[in-house]
Amino acid sequence: MKKKAKYQIRNWSDYNRSLVNRGSLTFWIAEDLLANWIEKEKTGMRGASPRYTKAAMVAMASLKFVFSQAGRQTCGLVASIFRLLKVSLTVPDHSTVSRRMAGLEVGLPLLPSEKARHLVIDSTGLKVYGEGEWKVRTHGISKRRTWRKLHLCLDAGTGEIVVAGASENSVSDCAMFPEILAAVEEEIEQVSADGSYDRRKVYDALNQRAIKRAAIPPRQGARNLAARK
Repeated sequence: MKKKAKYQIRNWSDYNRSLVNRGSLTFWIAEDLLANWIEKEKTGMRGASPRYTKAAMVAMASLKFVFSQAGRQTCGLVASIFRLLKVSLTVPDHSTVSRRMAGLEVGLPLLPSEKARHLVIDSTGLKVYGEGEWKVRTHGISKRRTWRKLHLCLDAGTGEIVVAGASENSVSDCAMFPEILAAVEEEIEQVSADGSYDRRKVYDALNQRAIKRAAIPPRQGARNLAARK
């Protein structure tokens, strides 16, 4: 049996410094974000125009989820960052952030690819909170209880999410496949998916994009479409 190698630490000063640096925080804030934190133009519609820009709401939401904080804690974090930067900007309160997040459209940054992509497509379930949870606790589980599906399209080489979409639980994976594939504007070399995508609609979408390589295992009881014609 091969013995596990043992390493002896000799540079204790560097080792201790590296452990201390693990707890340090560094924030890089773009100057254009600070310049566009407050909305300068009016919407021209009835009611008060938003005071904070969409970029400000995206920044607040990103910090909230990255650090797993509540709304009020996120407001305190951003306020402390502004004080350290000596920036005289106001911070939106937690109710404003929560209200704006409901209609916030966030784009997924994606690095351009120099070669054709190998895509991996799958879906997962999303639990629905709110009235459904209350109903189960009060009246028990019923047949009308529902959930949502999250459809993801990833680049197999980089692990980046290329396309993401949501649907009701009644929408099948193969029904969402053409829409997800159409959202990818770059060249596609191969598409990989599980047996639930072994459908005529999926192969028709692949043929329209001239994608010749598809790693999709046949589902149970599948038949050759060419032989049935």
